[in-house]
Amino acid sequence: MDIFWAVLFFAFSTTITPGPNNVMIMSSGVNYGIKASVPHWLGICLGFPLMVLLVGLGFGVVFEHYPHLHQLIKVLGTAYLLYLAYKIASAKPEHIATGKSKALTFWQAALFQWVNGKAWVMASGAMAAFTTVAGVYWLEVSAIRISN
Repeated sequence: MDIFWAVLFFAFSTTITPGPNNVMIMSSGVNYGIKASVPHWLGICLGFPLMVLLVGLGFGVVFEHYPHLHQLIKVLGTAYLLYLAYKIASAKPEHIATGKSKALTFWQAALFQWVNGKAWVMASGAMAAFTTVAGVYWLEVSAIRISN
């Protein structure tokens, strides 16, 4: 039961801290309204737990064999975040008002998790902190995924 509370606190604290998902969904809600932002929110709600599950079930092994992929994801993630920051900073109100820009779709938000640096840190940190060699690994990973 102690591990449950530890994972729950980890999930809560990492979820409420500022990160790309929080900023983007807040911006989407303000600019496009709640109804138009629901697919974006659902994409986050599916994309991140799926990422945690895949990382936990062995995707991290790929990075052990091909460490350059880890660096590539860092670079792509940073570039994408800078691009998003530029787009937010340079957005003109008339683009929003005239419908030239749209909220992220479900799939865009779900796929964004794979270039979200904070999501990678959260997923790998959770696996390192809350799984054990002696435990039933797939069960531990499933519990972490459900908590997130």
